[in-house]
Amino acid sequence: MANNPEKVLKPTDKPVKHKSVAREYIEAIIFALIIALLIRSFIVQAFKIPSGSMKNTLLIGDHILVSKFSYGIHIPNEIPFTNIKLFPDIRLLPKDPNRGDIIVFKFPKDESRDFIKRVVGVPGDKIQLIRQKLYVNDILADEPYTIHLDPAVPGSKPISPRDDFGPILVPPGHLFMMGDNRENSQDSRFWLFLDINKVKGRAFVIYWSWDRENSWFRSERLGRSLQDDTPIAAIKAGG
Repeated sequence: MANNPEKVLKPTDKPVKHKSVAREYIEAIIFALIIALLIRSFIVQAFKIPSGSMKNTLLIGDHILVSKFSYGIHIPNEIPFTNIKLFPDIRLLPKDPNRGDIIVFKFPKDESRDFIKRVVGVPGDKIQLIRQKLYVNDILADEPYTIHLDPAVPGSKPISPRDDFGPILVPPGHLFMMGDNRENSQDSRFWLFLDINKVKGRAFVIYWSWDRENSWFRSERLGRSLQDDTPIAAIKAGG
């Protein structure tokens, strides 16, 4: 039985080119970065809580995940890892936040900073604070998640606008934001309304929590949902 003749490379045949190991690693890294940027821009983004303005819902050292599509699809308009805008903020299929939502947004006074607060007023709402009590559309809001570390003392003069504010109407396309730690929060009482287009997403879970002061991992906070609180609209403030 004759052996098969050895194949001879013809001048028109092109040899198979193999990628170098270095090139394969570079391509894998670039692909991973693109996927990470897409996830960060459109799906979910991680944030760390640096202050106590949302105590005790969120503590310093909590690490949270924020849904980027809860209120529509944001079209990326900044050069990654910079604050350089290429065009104005745009949302596709927009959906407005509800009262009670905990959201991350661009701080109106400095858009290079991200803030996290709770929505207490939506477009058309009448907002008023009387001696640290929140009234939405003239109805007292029951807010079990708030704390008052410097409560109003009977007979004392309230601090304005921290304790007494309004009444004021939330304009179209805007929100009224407040921190759960009411006497220690820079929020809409001081800088007024938040443009809905500046919202980055809705916080939905704590995935890690580190007590920096005591160098201790808070295991009891791991996986805690941030969407279980009864919204203000369902308690006393009406629809």
